[in-house]
Amino acid sequence: MASNTPALQSNSSASSTKKPAFAALHDRDFRFFFVTTMLAMMADNIEHVISYWLLFQKFHSPVLAGFADISHWTPFLLLSVYFGGIADRYDCRKVIQVAQVMYMGVSAAWAVLFYTNTIQVWQASVLLIIHGVAGVLWAPAEQLFIHDIVGIEQIQSAVRLNATSRQLGILFGPAVGAGLMMLLGPSLGLLANVLIYLPLTLWLLFVPYTGHLREGMPPKRAIGWNDALDVIREVAHNRAIITMVLLGGSASLLIGNAVHTQMPEFAHDLGANADFAYGSLLTASAAGAVFGGFVLEGKGWLKADARTAITCAILWCMAIAAFAFSNNYLLSLALLFFAGILNLSFYSTAQAIVQILAPSHLRGRLIGLFTMSAFGLRAFSGVTVGVVGGLIGIHWSLAISAMALLAVTVTLFAFAAE
Repeated sequence: MASNTPALQSNSSASSTKKPAFAALHDRDFRFFFVTTMLAMMADNIEHVISYWLLFQKFHSPVLAGFADISHWTPFLLLSVYFGGIADRYDCRKVIQVAQVMYMGVSAAWAVLFYTNTIQVWQASVLLIIHGVAGVLWAPAEQLFIHDIVGIEQIQSAVRLNATSRQLGILFGPAVGAGLMMLLGPSLGLLANVLIYLPLTLWLLFVPYTGHLREGMPPKRAIGWNDALDVIREVAHNRAIITMVLLGGSASLLIGNAVHTQMPEFAHDLGANADFAYGSLLTASAAGAVFGGFVLEGKGWLKADARTAITCAILWCMAIAAFAFSNNYLLSLALLFFAGILNLSFYSTAQAIVQILAPSHLRGRLIGLFTMSAFGLRAFSGVTVGVVGGLIGIHWSLAISAMALLAVTVTLFAFAAE
């Protein structure tokens, strides 16, 4: 088991020593990818803002709101490894473009259905599922694509900056979505949103990267539903990869996105009833992630090794637990901001480690496995925090989940150090 450590150290040292600030952004093509991905993620969040608001106004259905969350994360759980196999086998430009067309089609369909006032629950459910499938189709192909642009030497910088660009989209999306609703109205706002997806889709027509340009296309092999088990068997000897998959999955299962979905109750308990105060709580983590991404890239901090990722995860657990018990609005805001920095730090570091150590013939499936663990298991965080919170109170359920995750991360730290 210990034989994996030198490989990780040599790879991480190759990718983290004496690098310029914002290393991946020195590549012109990655700069275009950074900006267009940020726009696409902003468009994704604009659609959420407008469609969720109109669905609430139309149906006033907590069940449909819950289904929106389930339909977003369950495809990551069921399809990540399968779509990772597709990314391994096919041109990643085309895979990303298919996902973008799906996003644009969903946004346009919302616009038509809301404009004609013919939206029904079953139609909303189908569109929510298509949107979720588009997200998981995009994820592995995107990671192979950025690896093809920058190579192994700058992959940690590229992964972290890619995560930062996504957080920028999450940060700006709600404000732009609200602005489009006010200026154009919901339906025209959704149609305008289709145009925001276009820069990435069109740019992919003119770049040579396929996800396999540097290392060549891996040998063709059948894509099966048992790929997750096959991938685990092939990398079971690599302690660093297994640790990162377990770290991402544990954080996703025990806490996941539950802080945001339960934010209305936390905000109420903090006395944050005004729109600005509540909105600040919702965006604090994203703002922290953006700040952290730029600072870490500018300073070149945090090398890609397992103990660094786990240490950041341990500190994140502490910040989340402290937020759960905080009864001071400003302190809570600061804790969420700090948690955003740590969340980006440990997720992007973990993903970079998987990228660095992944065998080229397994990279797409292995990224899919990490995605399944780190994002798919978020579908159950509503149980670990939300359902339990209905029994013992949301503050205690979040704190207990954070402490449970702390115990897991400490165990993983010991496992990685052996």
